[in-house]
Amino acid sequence: MQWSYPILRVGGTEIRIHLTFLLLLAWIGIAYFQEGGTSAAIEGVGFIVAVFTCVVLHELGHAAAASRYGIRTPKITLLPIGGVAELERLPEKPSEEIVMALAGPLVNVVIASFLVVALGSTVGIDALTSMDNPHVAFVARLAAVNIWLVLFNLIPAFPMDGGRVLRALLATRYDRVRATEIAGTVGQFAAFAFGFIGLVAGNVLLIFVAIFVYLAATAETQAMGLEAAARAVNVRDVMITRFESLPATATLDEAAQALLRTTQHEFPIVDGGGKLRGVLTREGLVAGLQHRGGQTPVVEAMAANIQVVRDHEKLIKALDPLKRGAAPAVGVVDARGRLVGYVTIENIGELMLLRSAVAS
Repeated sequence: MQWSYPILRVGGTEIRIHLTFLLLLAWIGIAYFQEGGTSAAIEGVGFIVAVFTCVVLHELGHAAAASRYGIRTPKITLLPIGGVAELERLPEKPSEEIVMALAGPLVNVVIASFLVVALGSTVGIDALTSMDNPHVAFVARLAAVNIWLVLFNLIPAFPMDGGRVLRALLATRYDRVRATEIAGTVGQFAAFAFGFIGLVAGNVLLIFVAIFVYLAATAETQAMGLEAAARAVNVRDVMITRFESLPATATLDEAAQALLRTTQHEFPIVDGGGKLRGVLTREGLVAGLQHRGGQTPVVEAMAANIQVVRDHEKLIKALDPLKRGAAPAVGVVDARGRLVGYVTIENIGELMLLRSAVAS
């Protein structure tokens, strides 16, 4: 995710913070400072930090459950509206998805129970309805936040945790694509409801949540449809076949000339036998020209270790590394290992949309 920066690593998971979250902290600090001075600003920012610590623990709960099924969670990103865990892949079984979805809210149940039982906090109506009121005890407000996190996340609005449970239950009756479509539609309707309530109540944060839920539900539904199609289509049917490659002996100046005379955003680098050595992206080319000069060989600026697939294989084999962002492209080779095409996440999406339009 752009504009996010790493702040911590827990096991194999990198915790990142989005720039907009820092803006939230600044806004909270200024608002509380205007109300009660420096001490109020420190308490206000401290409370938000405590809340988002609980959010991180919530997401780590998902990650811990995912690890039970051999699924890594490379990143967790903190946004003003909450945390987003980036899973390496989706679970295969509905029962696994249910466990993973419920693991996050369960962490908040544990936190709230600890705050109430171990620290003796009392969560009354004031704490539940006035979590931004500094006159209510800090611990009571934090316990109330965790209670609301449980209740809110269990709303069956995909892709929230409750929505994922709904998708998993639907997947016991329908295929994964249809289950995602139904859950995604429910999530979109819920997003409209959130937005309406946010507008009526003047709650800006709820409006942002509505926008996020709607966009995320739409994006994940489309991604699931793309994955299903990729399992049925051969890579040769969607690969780029008309392209200009560069020899491994070419320089960055020569690559720049090729960039100007073509519409390509990336250039496969091949050896004398036509086998793929790497891919030079437009970003890599610009960075290489700035820092190394035009006479630098392209092999010094290219992305190496590019995965290749055979032209008769299913597209899903090329889609996985592209979705993970592991490479800018995947090479397609013939039986002799010579490059005959390549695929990028952009061209796959465009061609699959075109196929859908033609089919309809």
